[in-house]
Amino acid sequence: MEYFEFILYGLIQGLTEFIPISSTAHLKVISLLFGIDDPGPSVSAIIQLGSVFAIFWYFRNDFFKLRSQSSKKILDYLLHSRLLRSILTGTIPIVLFGGSIKLFIPKFYDETLRSNLSIALVSLLMALFMYIAERSKKGSINLKNHSYSESFLIGLFQAFAIVPGVSRSGITISTALVSGWEKTDAAKFSFLLGMPAISLAAIVEFISSFTEFSSFSFFPLIIGLITTFISSLLAIDFFLKYLTSNGLKLFIVYRVVFGVVIILNL
Repeated sequence: MEYFEFILYGLIQGLTEFIPISSTAHLKVISLLFGIDDPGPSVSAIIQLGSVFAIFWYFRNDFFKLRSQSSKKILDYLLHSRLLRSILTGTIPIVLFGGSIKLFIPKFYDETLRSNLSIALVSLLMALFMYIAERSKKGSINLKNHSYSESFLIGLFQAFAIVPGVSRSGITISTALVSGWEKTDAAKFSFLLGMPAISLAAIVEFISSFTEFSSFSFFPLIIGLITTFISSLLAIDFFLKYLTSNGLKLFIVYRVVFGVVIILNL
């Protein structure tokens, strides 16, 4: 049963982390639907590491291409790479906001923000924001010509992804589109921006809830991570191809249906 639970957690996390429908919300709601425990923020954060590995693996050629174009030593390259500085700039808000929530009002996150009603309402609000983004004029900003202020703005909105139901990819891609980004590069930047955010969340949760993990078997957790990695790769590939030609319309409708169904079943 424990293996089934972690495979389910991995599938939900991997398939929903990069599609703008909120992985955290689905981890809770679908787990309850199958009659198993809500994994909670701690296990959710650890499972998300599989998604981080998937991002790196999917974009590995881009990373190595960037590195091969530089004659600098690796440390100098990391410090001076414009894209990496941009990602770090965009990560600042979620570190400050998420850290403040974790330190000063941790119970507020667990008891209020993770409730089914909160998830449903947030899903409906996100559908509205994504609709506004979908209706925005086609932009010309991309990974090569964006400014640090634009990456900070996207990072500022990413901080709201700490609220279950928001969707980190949903809010960052929508913010980018409203700001005038090209669709494909908006999604790519969103995924790359997620690497430090997801990793830091996993590290913080692991340290703060270390004793909780003694109740989980090691091998089911590894199976969950592998499942997350594979399903994340499939989700990234699908979404990048789908977004370019179809936009966000399908996911807007899904979010509305998801939110309404939850409310009707409260």
